[in-house]
Amino acid sequence: MRHSPIHGPRFFFATTNLPCPYIPGQVERRVVTELVGRNAVALHDQLSSAGFRRSHGIVYAPACPFCQACMAVRIVVTDFKPSKSQRRVTNRNQDLSFETTPPVATAEQYQIFDSYQKCRHAGGDMAKMDFYEYQALVEETPVDTYIGEFRDETNQLVGVMLADRVENGLSAVYSFFAPDLQSRSLGSHMILWLVEQARIQSLDYVYLGYWVDGSPKMAYKANYRPLEVRAPEGWVLLPPQ
Repeated sequence: MRHSPIHGPRFFFATTNLPCPYIPGQVERRVVTELVGRNAVALHDQLSSAGFRRSHGIVYAPACPFCQACMAVRIVVTDFKPSKSQRRVTNRNQDLSFETTPPVATAEQYQIFDSYQKCRHAGGDMAKMDFYEYQALVEETPVDTYIGEFRDETNQLVGVMLADRVENGLSAVYSFFAPDLQSRSLGSHMILWLVEQARIQSLDYVYLGYWVDGSPKMAYKANYRPLEVRAPEGWVLLPPQ
């Protein structure tokens, strides 16, 4: 798919080197730019297709000096067929309802977000986020962003997916769920839901962010085949497992 060119000056900046959160002993550096002005949406579309990711009002991509292990990945929606285990996840969560809402943070969402971070990522920076920092994560967006809320039969909120719409797909920005419901595999369920939403909207891809081969934190992304990775020559299919 060909994108319209972005007119006017565009400034990219490199961050300082920081410890890599995925590979022990490596350092992480990113190249970033702001999404501002009337071309913010078009720029986001273009850079998403180039392997960038959005956080708040910026987009970024790895520019690590000694490593190229982080690879942007996206699910090919039209060819995706859920595995037996993924079908079981969908069946396990048939009792859940969902609603899409504007990107507005609520205390109900934050309660689950805070519990999820402290249970799954204790010691990480996001585990220290207060409500206002969570609100910024959700609401500081210059592009077409929405929330998927998942509720059980008692109308209790159990999971949240923050996603962006891009020109050729949907981009999973962040998701979290009630940590005491681990047996439901809600993280997988919300990815499968996003794939189905893309299919309904006749979109080609679901962008999953970065995958690092061999990283336990990232291993789940390889389960959604066919999966394309952003290589120097463009998007290529990840070989079968």
